[in-house]
Amino acid sequence: MKVLMIGDVVGEGGCDFLRLKLPGIRGNHRIDLVVANGENSAAQNGISRKSVRSLLNAGVDVITTGNHAFRNRQMEEVFDQNEFLLRPINFPPGSPGHGFVVYDKGPFQICVINAIGNVFMQTVNANPFEAVDKVLTQHQHKITLVDFHAEATGEKKAFAFRLDGKVSALVGTHTHVQTADEQILPKGTAYISDLGMVGAITSVVGVSPETAISNQLPDHPMKYETARGPHEICGVILTIDEITGKASKIERFRQI
Repeated sequence: MKVLMIGDVVGEGGCDFLRLKLPGIRGNHRIDLVVANGENSAAQNGISRKSVRSLLNAGVDVITTGNHAFRNRQMEEVFDQNEFLLRPINFPPGSPGHGFVVYDKGPFQICVINAIGNVFMQTVNANPFEAVDKVLTQHQHKITLVDFHAEATGEKKAFAFRLDGKVSALVGTHTHVQTADEQILPKGTAYISDLGMVGAITSVVGVSPETAISNQLPDHPMKYETARGPHEICGVILTIDEITGKASKIERFRQI
């Protein structure tokens, strides 16, 4: 089977571009499942009801998030109601929603897990290694995908080696910059440090250069604005053996 995992979708522009391009991508590459990170998909950061609808209507099957999942407090009940909208599994106990879902594709099932890192992040959550281990112990599926929303490459890579052979893929999100270290680990787990983003090419991780520069200068804070102009879709296409659950191929994907 083939899975497309897409990096952080930024703003309404990212949602619109994905809705325009994703149907053709799914068809051309014969994609069976699409997972996209939507934590920055709302017009003013975070995720909204509108952006959830937009991503699902575009053809995304499972939406993952990260540190901005609950920036919009009105979304808490949406996380409770929609099983295909995930928040990090190692968020504090009692957080709305859930951190994993089992997607039924008929002849096989795919477990998608969302976790968040602790290194260089603004908040500290429960240990992601232990939280994911618990899911893998209680819910054993041949095909398991992990979106690890984290800043530090070392934390991501260590987590991938810990899960090597236990999951089909562990991919990083959060930095919005696609890395060039895609690989199949020794025991069959596909890995990349960061998928990248769906956002404007002429931007600072999706926001306008002007506001990004201003917020690096003293006494010149500005509200971040999503950048405009030509967009890109970044992610990876995974080829996974449906019998063993191991990845046989990981390809960086970028479309403009």
